[in-house]
Amino acid sequence: MKAELTPLKGGPVIPITRDITLIGRQEDLCDVFIDKSSISKLHCLIVRTDGLLFIRDLGSTNGTKVNGQRVVRGALLPGDELSLASEKFRVSMGPADPVVHQQEAHTEVIPVAIPEDRLKLSPETPLPANMPSRSDVKLIEE
Repeated sequence: MKAELTPLKGGPVIPITRDITLIGRQEDLCDVFIDKSSISKLHCLIVRTDGLLFIRDLGSTNGTKVNGQRVVRGALLPGDELSLASEKFRVSMGPADPVVHQQEAHTEVIPVAIPEDRLKLSPETPLPANMPSRSDVKLIEE
């Protein structure tokens, strides 16, 4: 499942790529770092499970809201507006991008024994019985 938070004020889209994503202002601990004083050091968690997203506020000072309603925990649906203090995001979810697997080229050398007399061909060398002769080939002019 692909899940993203799109900032409503503009800015880069935040992909939710982990099963548990910690959001907050403490850069060394959080998966998503938001450098705003209104965001708590450990603001909230987003949990991905079975194609669904859930939010859990971690006791943030300025709160977490879904569609304007303050929540301690709840589900997130596509199109929901998620507010972390004064920062607002649009939730988007959908199928994962297709994974393209690139196969490595594999070359195998197969030894073939060709009799030496076959290696010295001349125009007079007879063709094998199952090969077409020159009389079987017709030139078509354009």
